[in-house]
Amino acid sequence: MDEPLKILLCEDEENLGTILQELLQSKKFAVTLCTDGEQGWEAFKSAKYDLCLLDIMMPKRDGLTLAKDIRSLSTEVPIIFLTALGMRENILEGFRSGADDYITKPFSMEELLLRIEAILRRTAKHEAEKEPQRIYKIGSYVFNTTTQTLSFGETSRRLTTKECELLSLLCLFANQTLERSHALNVIWGISEPAGSHDNTFTQRSMDVYVTKLRRMLDGDPRVEIKNVHGKGYKLVVPVEG
Repeated sequence: MDEPLKILLCEDEENLGTILQELLQSKKFAVTLCTDGEQGWEAFKSAKYDLCLLDIMMPKRDGLTLAKDIRSLSTEVPIIFLTALGMRENILEGFRSGADDYITKPFSMEELLLRIEAILRRTAKHEAEKEPQRIYKIGSYVFNTTTQTLSFGETSRRLTTKECELLSLLCLFANQTLERSHALNVIWGISEPAGSHDNTFTQRSMDVYVTKLRRMLDGDPRVEIKNVHGKGYKLVVPVEG
């Protein structure tokens, strides 16, 4: 029998945490419930999880800090924020901290389950379709998709899964336009028409990742990620030979 997928749930509202734990357990997930960020950090370090559900406003260690700490150990595990902080700035900060999704309270249990299923489905697909090692030369940078590293001279940094997926797509379309709709479909599984809530929300998160990639590549002035107005992005790289 397959072992149940393990979820780390960090929620300081006791009633909500218990309800979420019972709901997820009824769906055959193995759930570890922590009531503050410090407990969550200790739990993550001591076990392997398939998904993390993090409240942002928690005692001892807030969710944003916890997400960054988790990302320092794992770029693979999906992270979903559950929070009452719904302002655009809060959402963007959540994605900058390494989140894969962001759900504002109050939310329906059905929505939560659908979002969890969508993320786990994409994660399973990503694992099943991993290519053999592929290395891209991006100007003075070397991008290894297998190790998810971007190297510049003697310096190397690990990318998160989303950063790696987006940069891989940009490399595949190097010096061509990567259409936003294609990136949204391939990486986020979003195929709704432009202007829909999910489409607009996810486009904003993609913009955050593009900004992060620009900063990572700013050591070589020949390399640039351009906005192609109304269409998408273009990774401009020098052509060798």
